[in-house]
Amino acid sequence: MKAVVGGALGLLLLGGNLARGQAPVPKPAPAATSPEGVVNLNEASPDELERLPGIGPAKAKLIFDHRKGHPFRRVDDLTKVKGIGRKTFAKLRPYLTLQGATTLASEAVAKKK
Repeated sequence: MKAVVGGALGLLLLGGNLARGQAPVPKPAPAATSPEGVVNLNEASPDELERLPGIGPAKAKLIFDHRKGHPFRRVDDLTKVKGIGRKTFAKLRPYLTLQGATTLASEAVAKKK
């Protein structure tokens, strides 16, 4: 049994970078899956803002009211809204845009929870 394991290990080492004295090459991480849509922070209705994961009626109203006086120039300006910290923003980031239509369906977020 030891000979079989040792032989197999030797073949792996001889065929790879370790046999040449090089560090093993890590495999690339799988690409992140893209969300099934986005929410335009400057144009979305409160109902559309509620499609964002973790955003309920109260936070949607805060976002909606905030942008009346301060339209978002960058998506990370969302952190200026009370109750939206860095952790929450990181979860929301893939779903946010400032251009184009809101295309995120509420069912898409429900599947990801």
